Amino acid sequence: MAKKKGFVPSSKSKHITSNKENQRKGPQQLRIIGGDWRSRRIRFADAPGLRPTMDRVRETVFNWLQWDIEGKYVLDCFAGSGALGYEALSRCAKEVTFIELHPKAANCIRESLISLDANNAQVWQSDALVWLGQQESLELYDVIFLDPPFGQELLAPAIELIANKVKAGCLIYVEVEAKADLSCIPANWVESKRKDGKEFNFMLFEVE
Repeated sequence: MAKKKGFVPSSKSKHITSNKENQRKGPQQLRIIGGDWRSRRIRFADAPGLRPTMDRVRETVFNWLQWDIEGKYVLDCFAGSGALGYEALSRCAKEVTFIELHPKAANCIRESLISLDANNAQVWQSDALVWLGQQESLELYDVIFLDPPFGQELLAPAIELIANKVKAGCLIYVEVEAKADLSCIPANWVESKRKDGKEFNFMLFEVE
């Protein structure tokens, strides 16, 4: 079982943005697109290179996962704005664990979870690779989001750290820049869904 530590609140995306976007000051907002918190607006940190996974992408991803979120344990690695984790919680995930390195971004997730009165989430302000390496097992998790910052070669080491720790049947969402090398995907991860775009691709795997 994964270690159960970190922040517990009481009662992908990290893509490069334009110069204009990076000049914005103060917290930004995202909109939860489905579930119990549909249309709620949530703050996220104004950190360099950080913005939420786009609405249309989240809509597609959670259409893929619509029967696989309720009552499940979810791990949101490289959480960034927290958008994917919020959507999972809004759709009645049992618990979501957020991993985010940037202190401002992690604190913003904590504050937003409190504003949502979400007491079934953990936030770790940590390097995702370090945190993953510290876990003896990730068999607790039913769904894992892997949406690392683009251009930093983080996907392959993250997959290497989790490949032998996840259980059969675990669903793993991966978002990567277009034309990224996917040779790091293990043979027992079966691709069930995929969409390719000009700038990035996203896909869903099931562990055999």
